[in-house]
Amino acid sequence: MATGKSCSRWFAPFLALLMVVSLSGCFDKEADQRKAFIDFLQNTVMRSGEHLPTLTTDQKKQFGSFVSDYAILYGFSQQMNQAMDSGIKPLVDSINGIRSPQDYMTSRDTLRQINGSLGVLSQQVQNAKMQADSARSGLQLADDLKPVFDQAYQKVVTAPSNAVTPLIPAAQVLSQQLVQVGDFVQQQGDKVTFVADGIQFPTTEQANQYNALIGPLTAQHQAFSQAYASAMNTMQ
Repeated sequence: MATGKSCSRWFAPFLALLMVVSLSGCFDKEADQRKAFIDFLQNTVMRSGEHLPTLTTDQKKQFGSFVSDYAILYGFSQQMNQAMDSGIKPLVDSINGIRSPQDYMTSRDTLRQINGSLGVLSQQVQNAKMQADSARSGLQLADDLKPVFDQAYQKVVTAPSNAVTPLIPAAQVLSQQLVQVGDFVQQQGDKVTFVADGIQFPTTEQANQYNALIGPLTAQHQAFSQAYASAMNTMQ
């Protein structure tokens, strides 16, 4: 019995030592993962343009549980890029394709579809921002990671969503006006004549109506161009 007590006393500190070593190794691994993730945020995410990189298998192993933290940034970036690609950039392409009055008429169906998608686009961006903010609020970040992640979040999520806020209504106003011009030209039928890069109407009233429709386009196009340039610069 005495021998048994002696063994238990000898094993107790030994087991405690193993536990400390085991816990220490766990903390060291987490610290290494956090350090690798911080380096990735500073040297890759902060230097990336509008398209964030997909994590490789090796990076996922290096970052460990911080992969889910990156998913917040990456997920919002993907949704924002999809929104821009499906709504804003097609509008830019359509605008660039208008070089004559006849183009208002031929592009109006495409512009009408784009205008209809912009309302959905606005809601998509708002939902993506709410999801990202909700996920961000649930994170418990270490003191060395928090300021770096906050900086990356500002660049990837906050700044782009703020920049897109004035862009979408500007795109809606411009696309709607372009559709109205195209519809008016279409309604004139064979009464309108296209000459070189110009257009002729049989009556002064028709010409005045046309001029009234295209009059706001310069200011509307300028407002959209400025908002678009600001959004793209922010996302770079």
